[in-house]
Amino acid sequence: MSAIHTWACFLLCIGLATQDKTPDVTMTCFVSEECLLPCSFQPGSKEIIEWFRQDVEVYKFKREDEKEEDDDSSEESSEEHLKSEQLSDRISVFPQLISRGNATLIVRRSSLRDRGTYRCQVHTSKGEHNAKVVVKVEAPIRGLSVELSRLSGYEEMKCIVRDVFPAPHVTWETEPPTFEDLRPVTRKLADKHGLFTVDSRLRRLNGQPDLIYICKVTSSYGGPTWTASLREREIRGAQGRDLTIPCYAPPYLNNPFLHWSFTNGEDPSHILTYDSQSGNSVSTPPWDNHVELDGFRVPFGDGSLRLMDPKHSEHAGSYTCVFSVPYNTHTEHTDVTIDDPAAERKIPEEASYWWIIGLVLAVLVVALAGMLAYLKVKGGTSKPRNDPEEVTELHSVKALAADGNQNESSPLTVGGTNGQSGLQTGSPLT
Repeated sequence: MSAIHTWACFLLCIGLATQDKTPDVTMTCFVSEECLLPCSFQPGSKEIIEWFRQDVEVYKFKREDEKEEDDDSSEESSEEHLKSEQLSDRISVFPQLISRGNATLIVRRSSLRDRGTYRCQVHTSKGEHNAKVVVKVEAPIRGLSVELSRLSGYEEMKCIVRDVFPAPHVTWETEPPTFEDLRPVTRKLADKHGLFTVDSRLRRLNGQPDLIYICKVTSSYGGPTWTASLREREIRGAQGRDLTIPCYAPPYLNNPFLHWSFTNGEDPSHILTYDSQSGNSVSTPPWDNHVELDGFRVPFGDGSLRLMDPKHSEHAGSYTCVFSVPYNTHTEHTDVTIDDPAAERKIPEEASYWWIIGLVLAVLVVALAGMLAYLKVKGGTSKPRNDPEEVTELHSVKALAADGNQNESSPLTVGGTNGQSGLQTGSPLT
């Protein structure tokens, strides 16, 4: 029995020493938002509230009760913000709740520097109370975007998440799945406040223009997985002929909200929205006279838009449809070309002018060639002075003239010649 009494006394002492002590509480605060650190105690009087962070006192509150002669009670309190680089002027309690046993600490504009273990210590006329609160600070994913980039010299899908903590995990998929290895390049950069910007890029696969690229982002602290997906396409239509611009959501989006917009190099203009939950569709002028949507198909992922009586000058450009549900978005960009019949008719007319110009150039070339041929023939009929035949003929004439001169000056030579000639011609003397 003595042993039992000993243990009972020991446990009683422990219980008195740990009066009103509660288990540790873990709280997750969000960057730039208000956070409440709970602390409850048994109400008494003359409470003194002290808050410690990492065993360093950061806040103190004292309340005094005074009874007057008419038995009405009044309260006097004093609040003290202790020096703290991280929490100065951002922390307080609810003074009106102290008498009810609530010493919750308010932390305004939470930041990553507020992480740590906090301890609440309350002194009252009825005893002392201690409680610990483990504080985690997170910058959750608020959204992500996927877009097509061509700045690297080739087409790549870019998925971006901004101002998050801790740095999330990023993965890529395609719909339908492909057998090629997806090799994204992901960069995680922290700013001066410790918040991360995540930039993940995936090179677009060749020969598969109709793929849906899906970016998935998951926080290291858990929570929902965010997804954003994108598909790019091009279609062509004719002016005045109704055209259907396709838009299909991935199968994992159920009852999405649909938004259509248009741009032709200027600021995007709103076309229409459709809420699958309520079935409400809202379009804006002047699009309400040119577009039509089958609302029965949208909840099943078909948000295709029918463009009625399109005009080249007004409706050629980029159309964007966005399906969205909580934590998930799917975007489709469609570049639409509207052929203008009037412009097509101008093409043959312009071509006719070109063949006339070509014919004139051909005539000029033929005339120039004929002129060159004529000049060549004319140059051939009048021989130049230094022709070899003319030179030889002149030399012969000069030689004969020289021989004649010699015969006149020498009778023997002339006679001999004449005698020889007489013999050759058959003179009668013989």
